[in-house]
Amino acid sequence: MKDRILIDIKEDVKTIDLPPLPSNIGKRRKTIDIKGDIRFFTILDEISFHQSTNPKKAIYIQRIQFEKEGSIELRLGYYIIGKKPRVIGKWVWGQFAMMLSPNNFCTAYRLAMEKGWLDC
Repeated sequence: MKDRILIDIKEDVKTIDLPPLPSNIGKRRKTIDIKGDIRFFTILDEISFHQSTNPKKAIYIQRIQFEKEGSIELRLGYYIIGKKPRVIGKWVWGQFAMMLSPNNFCTAYRLAMEKGWLDC
């Protein structure tokens, strides 16, 4: 049985089936760096799961590879269930996502563990 969620668009409340989480593995994307240069990357793999406190938000960690440099980084992001007319009930990528190297991710994880920020 599919999970069902309530969506509230202005004064109209509906119950819809929660769509399956999108898969982006193998897809090519672009980003603009701080200098304004366009950089292309491919999503090699990803981890996705629903946020524990909000089934209308999905957390993603993507392993990406930049085309020009060949470097591999991790991209942290999220999808939300859309509320605007064109995307009602569909997963929409969050506009701002952080990217960092695997080593930086490990450092951030270790520091967060030392501070007691994570309980996993």
